[in-house]
Amino acid sequence: MNIPNKISHICCIGAGYVGGPTMAVIALKCPNITVTVVDINPERIAAWNSDLLPIYEPGLDEVVKKTRGKNLFFSTDVEKGIREAEMIFISVNTPTKTYGIGKGMAADLKYVELCARQIADVAQEDKIVVEKSTLPVRTAQTIRTVLTNNNTNGVEFSVLSNPEFLAEGTAINDLLYADRILIGSEENLDGKKAEKALVDIYSNWIPEEKIITTRIWSSELSKLTANAFLAQRISSINSLSALCEETGADIDEIARAIGTDSRIGPKFLKASVGFGGSCFQKDILNLVYLCHYYNLNEVADYWEQVVIINNYQRTRFVNNIIKALFNTVSGKKIALLGWAFKKDTNDTRETAAMYVARDLFTEQAELHIYDPKVSSAQIIRDLRSALEAIGQQTNEQYIAKNIIIHNDYRQAVDKAHAIAIVTEWDEFKNYNWPQVFEGMKKPAFLFDGRNLLDIQEMKAIGFNYRGIGKG
Repeated sequence: MNIPNKISHICCIGAGYVGGPTMAVIALKCPNITVTVVDINPERIAAWNSDLLPIYEPGLDEVVKKTRGKNLFFSTDVEKGIREAEMIFISVNTPTKTYGIGKGMAADLKYVELCARQIADVAQEDKIVVEKSTLPVRTAQTIRTVLTNNNTNGVEFSVLSNPEFLAEGTAINDLLYADRILIGSEENLDGKKAEKALVDIYSNWIPEEKIITTRIWSSELSKLTANAFLAQRISSINSLSALCEETGADIDEIARAIGTDSRIGPKFLKASVGFGGSCFQKDILNLVYLCHYYNLNEVADYWEQVVIINNYQRTRFVNNIIKALFNTVSGKKIALLGWAFKKDTNDTRETAAMYVARDLFTEQAELHIYDPKVSSAQIIRDLRSALEAIGQQTNEQYIAKNIIIHNDYRQAVDKAHAIAIVTEWDEFKNYNWPQVFEGMKKPAFLFDGRNLLDIQEMKAIGFNYRGIGKG
């Protein structure tokens, strides 16, 4: 296989939350490499080429502006990008299957396969193909099979696994100062050459001791395992928050106490209404499916419980709202503050807010929603999708009447019976809460799904305040 000593052209297929920021940072740190991000969605590419990027991520604007038009390019010409690149990253969506075998658990790899087929059809020279999407174990073998069986030009391919470990909201910092870079390669000479080529790129700014190389199967499973462990910690602390509310304990005090144990540490011990995002639930369910596939049913049951507890936490939050509001929210104005799955991002995939809103909506609440970065169109799409998933009719007139999205939080909370904080945006801490209280129906309920506010301060104002795990 002919692999150049120095990579000069990179192509990334997929201009989403992973592909865009990752390639922008590579372009920034490797000015001698031409980086092209391609996508079949012309609107998305147009946004990447505009002043209003399709993704909100702190620091991303600055990185893109420094590199775009110099050695970073965004294009819909996928074939040109493939032809010119020596290294091609696949960074496309791998959603959970909604049909057939593995429905609701297995990863849907159709977009990955389509990418591999297009690479095979277009490539005229040897290519390094890098899995950037989160994929099940042994997907690399599938990609290799598709590549080698569909190319008629005698092109050779080497497949690498390079999973991302980005947290949305801190993605640029995570890329610039990564804890580790994981690269999995095939155990042959070409695989090791391809591995070195990718190591050489990252070593432009990442210390080599932080670049971990493994066999390709270990790399693929490491990504699923990392997300499963992180989600497990969140579900563990959330499960105990329910016990705290019954016993009078405080979950934040417990988290602080156990977090000082060096064997445990303080991270991912923040109780909340539940985790969201594109990875945690999807990757755990994928892991569960793999375990069932290999007849490891007890292992599957163990990891599935992480998702069950997360769903329980969201349901419990809604039930607490209904119970507190005298067992009915019908016709009552409920203000939801936040829609993104976490602060400092506009990503709404699997956001807890979507499920909280869905369940309150089905109880005939009048929902008033505010998020500083998520568009009203995205909120409506998310809610409609969540309702359709449970077979709930989405009458447009009824939605329009009972779902009101605001550009100003003051309109959302005015004359509300209750407020529910579902995203931990920092700006929520700085609101004029005495003024908010004065404008609400009484008794004024405040359900803090992120334990963002000071409980004593809110109670002193007059709120009937309910936090997570606050007994």
